[in-house]
Amino acid sequence: MSSWGGSSLHGPKFEMNLALPKALAVRVAEGRPVIPDVMAASTPARFRGKLKIDATRCPDGCAVCVEVCPTQAISTNPLTIDLGSCVFCPLCVEACPEGAITYTNDYRMAATSRQGLRLGVVADVTPEACSEEIHRLFGRSLKLRSVSAGGCNGCELELNALGNVNFDMGRFGIEFVASPRHADGIVLSGTTTRNMEHALAATHEAVPAPKLVILFGACAISAGIFQGSDQLARKYLEKLKIDLYIPGCPPHPLTFIYGLLTYLRKTHAGSEAGNA
Repeated sequence: MSSWGGSSLHGPKFEMNLALPKALAVRVAEGRPVIPDVMAASTPARFRGKLKIDATRCPDGCAVCVEVCPTQAISTNPLTIDLGSCVFCPLCVEACPEGAITYTNDYRMAATSRQGLRLGVVADVTPEACSEEIHRLFGRSLKLRSVSAGGCNGCELELNALGNVNFDMGRFGIEFVASPRHADGIVLSGTTTRNMEHALAATHEAVPAPKLVILFGACAISAGIFQGSDQLARKYLEKLKIDLYIPGCPPHPLTFIYGLLTYLRKTHAGSEAGNA
């Protein structure tokens, strides 16, 4: 008898059944999980992405879309939509009798200014190039600290997805870190409530300069459907220099990667073109 199991060493043979063939079949059925080119990836047709507006379809005096918008993101004369306030609900699209507002499945939208999110004022919602210093410091490696300042966890789930095998943001040298002292910037999600104002300030101040500030989602950018609430405390946020705005409710992970890579690489791409 053995001292460790109480059974004979000459007993029935122990067999391991790992069901390997079934596991392999599932893996093959899943296909290649990683998205090889995140800048040229496609989303399903049902995905509510960047809005498309055609002001020529608007009849005189019509303001149906303005009336149904829950965040006052739409204005007329001329027709504009503030993607920083838009929560990408379908109400305006459904209400418009002339089809002047439609959705596309394009996830590529981000801006380096608040004005740059106003569809109808700008030709395209795309970030401008970062400075040469920002590109030199963070173009190859960027560490970010996520700050959830009163979010519903929708944006936070999408930020977490950036580290999975599909999006694998780490392959671009971009990673989230636990300590703001190890970070190069912060990614803010949520409305910034009174209970989180001090935490946001302490986190931002702990990040060494120069630092980036990225607003992720409608709540971070404009407070979304919570605009005007007496539970918000956005005075500190209004003092900060914002480097990048990522619209959505919540934004798609590809929207974040597109916005950040475009912002960081535009200067570099321009320099290479100039040297060619």
